[in-house]
Amino acid sequence: MEEPVYHIPALLPECIEALDLRPDGIYIDATYGGGGHSRAIVEHLGPQGHLYGFDQDEDAVGRAMTDPRFTMVYSNFRFLRNFMRFYGHDTVDGILADLGVSFHHFDDSQRGFSFRFDGPLDMRMNRHASRSAADLLSAASEEELAGIFTLYGELPFGKRLAAAIVAERNAGRPVTRIEQLREISSRFISPKREKKELAMIFQALRIEVNGEMQALEQFLQACLKTLRPGGRLAVITYHSLEDRLVKNFIKSGNFEGRIEKDFFGKVYRPFKAVNSKPIVPSAEEIEQNPRSRSAKLRVAQKV
Repeated sequence: MEEPVYHIPALLPECIEALDLRPDGIYIDATYGGGGHSRAIVEHLGPQGHLYGFDQDEDAVGRAMTDPRFTMVYSNFRFLRNFMRFYGHDTVDGILADLGVSFHHFDDSQRGFSFRFDGPLDMRMNRHASRSAADLLSAASEEELAGIFTLYGELPFGKRLAAAIVAERNAGRPVTRIEQLREISSRFISPKREKKELAMIFQALRIEVNGEMQALEQFLQACLKTLRPGGRLAVITYHSLEDRLVKNFIKSGNFEGRIEKDFFGKVYRPFKAVNSKPIVPSAEEIEQNPRSRSAKLRVAQKV
């Protein structure tokens, strides 16, 4: 029987071009996942070049490729700078991050990332992390849950959904499984937008459980310190919250997009955007890989 696809890398040729690879360069794939981007990068490296792949998921680490030009790092990418110093690199030539979730995660009912199956509400990228989505729904206040659904899911019914979840647990029915969350959510979701709004609910919980926005901020700050002048940063985003962070950071070096000037009025710009608009998948790629449809690639060069 054919093995299920672990992950199809999005915008693969565009990422390789964006990194402007040198055979002797030092590069980072900050989100190894299924290894598709990493394998393509290594193919462009000579004996002196090297790629470091980061992933916090033990499944991805267990599937890591074996190549003398590649080192697997079992860690969240927020710790990128510490690890690169450990490996003897103060600077690197390029960093790639694909912020999407691997097919493997969505297709494994026991991981709890998808509303398509019943299973435990887990959603931890790092399964050794202490708090699952079920733990979050059991312990967070109504106000906290409303904030998560409204901010990370951009859901107009976030407050009502939070109130319904808290009412269930107060009645002795804590929400620990996917089917329970689907049933509660169905009270507020428009039938015409069922898949879209369920996806946003699950996205909101996943972002909170894994601290994704905080990790992204720390990652981008680490990239600024780790890239050499002229080095390339390529980031693929999948929703507006993370895309806004990346766009603002490339534009201004901060997450608010605030333009800062020195005493003489010179604008501080740590990066130069390589592409003024994000690169998006072609119609052909979307047809072959529908999950790439919301991908946006932003590329910048350190000044």
